[in-house]
Amino acid sequence: MLLTRLKRNLCRKHLHTYIFSGSLLLFLTVALINVITECNINNINETPNRVCMASYYMTLILTASGEKNCTRIIRGDDNEIRKALLNNLIVKNRKVCASPKEYLDATKDCKAFRKKRKYIEFSLSKEEVDFPIAYSMVIHDNVEMFERLLRAIYAPHNIYCIHMDKKSPESFQEAVRAITSCFHNVFVASKLENVVYASWSRVQADLNCMKNLLQSKVEWKYLINTCGTDFPLKTNAEIVSTLKSLNGKNSMESESPPSFKKRRWGYHYVVKPDTNYIARTDIKKEPPPVPVPIFSGSAYIVVTVEFVKALFENPIAKQFIQWAKDTYSPDEYLWATLNRVAVMPGYLPAHLKYDISDINAIARLVKWQSLEGELKNGAPYKQCTGTHRREVCIYGTGDLNWMLQQHHLFANKFDPHVDDNVIQCLEEYLRYKAFHPLVDLF
Repeated sequence: MLLTRLKRNLCRKHLHTYIFSGSLLLFLTVALINVITECNINNINETPNRVCMASYYMTLILTASGEKNCTRIIRGDDNEIRKALLNNLIVKNRKVCASPKEYLDATKDCKAFRKKRKYIEFSLSKEEVDFPIAYSMVIHDNVEMFERLLRAIYAPHNIYCIHMDKKSPESFQEAVRAITSCFHNVFVASKLENVVYASWSRVQADLNCMKNLLQSKVEWKYLINTCGTDFPLKTNAEIVSTLKSLNGKNSMESESPPSFKKRRWGYHYVVKPDTNYIARTDIKKEPPPVPVPIFSGSAYIVVTVEFVKALFENPIAKQFIQWAKDTYSPDEYLWATLNRVAVMPGYLPAHLKYDISDINAIARLVKWQSLEGELKNGAPYKQCTGTHRREVCIYGTGDLNWMLQQHHLFANKFDPHVDDNVIQCLEEYLRYKAFHPLVDLF
């Protein structure tokens, strides 16, 4: 009798154990199925939860090619940087960019193109969704570099206007239009300019995009303008955070000009017929129709939507824009001056106390050849490890550690033919940071 009871109790215990184990297994299986379903990258309707972020990252990871270790390069490892710089000197390792035809072929199937190129087609946070950004992108060549820049800054809730130089090769323009057609929020400007270096056409290209962007249904907060040799130093989330911290102010270089620059707006300039050159005439200009002195700055700006609207509505802004059309390199003083006029939204006062250099603004990080040197001797930055074009550093791999420790949103200039390693490592870094925002790689 006792033995029979003991057998029955043991059976019940085993049965309970089996039932518990089976239930646990069923629960884990259902949970796993739910996670897999929930983390389906092709079925994201809202911002992803934290559980799925690692899964999405592994699908969208951008890994630099070759044997270089980007993490070590970013941290400033001299040996790793030296290896990468030496690698650039080997002819067979030099970057060959994809041709316009290759992009035309790749974009015949837009869905496959976006997937293969690993675009992030969903918003990564509600904060980013609630703070859309507008981009004016002025380009003229190298379709691959444009596409890589677009991929680096792309978010489905932002809006992107592309201005191509009207005289760019037809194959280039066709490829750019093919790329933009694959996205609901990327478009080519409705009016294209024949851009001549240092002429009004460079400003007009941005104005054309600004006008189109104001007509879009996206309620963007800030505008950032870029060119084909730019690349971001921050993720979209970091850019949003930085723009919010401006509290409605604009950010750009704006300083009292050196005397040699004043001749740029002291005389009437013309673009010579049938050429791509601008020349000075002997006709002196009337004083500018603004209540402040002219300030020197940069073509690249970070401005509020209200500032952009004022460019087309405010009488002072409209008069100054008209006055500036026959001057030399107006892009390097127009924005800088308007940002010191009190009627312009997001302005800074015209007093010299509010002068701001390019190194202190957030719009663009640039290394000027004449200012490179030893930090211990007071230079603002070390020697460029790439090469120079028009006295501006085309960044090399050895500049990456310094760049990523600055507050700027973008840096200029990059050229994959000079050093593609630095661009690849930036791509790898930004993609990692987008999905791991709390991880410090330094």
